[in-house]
Amino acid sequence: MSGGLIVHRAGPSLTLQDLGRPGYLAFGLSRGGAADRLALAEGAALLGQGDQLAALEMAGMGGDFEAAQDLRIALTGAPMRAAIDGTRIAWNASHALPQGSTLTIGGAETGTYGYLHVGGGFTAPQQLGSCGAHLASGLGTAVQAGTRLDVTQDHAP
Repeated sequence: MSGGLIVHRAGPSLTLQDLGRPGYLAFGLSRGGAADRLALAEGAALLGQGDQLAALEMAGMGGDFEAAQDLRIALTGAPMRAAIDGTRIAWNASHALPQGSTLTIGGAETGTYGYLHVGGGFTAPQQLGSCGAHLASGLGTAVQAGTRLDVTQDHAP
């Protein structure tokens, strides 16, 4: 398999999150999804795509990620120190992440939940209408080092 985003180092509670699973509360399952839904919408706006796409939710700190293909990314939510191949990049902005380059995301400077979005969105199997992890119910898992996250084709330039 080729392409996507390779996770070399994962912060605690690094998960794929989308808008969650509404409609299951009667069965004991809370909606879940991203802790900061506004940050999902902001990332979608920065990349010119729908806010229903999953993003990587980073609780407190991010990790180290390698682009296995050319990607467009956006960083939203709680500002964290971020760099591409050692060069600091702006938060609440979109960036090109060329194939082979490394994105490093450190700890939160303020707030708690930061988000890494990719153009086209992450591809993950859906359970009960969402691909987001709901760790308390056992749906999905935290993203670990060594994981390759598949990405849907980005139709924007």
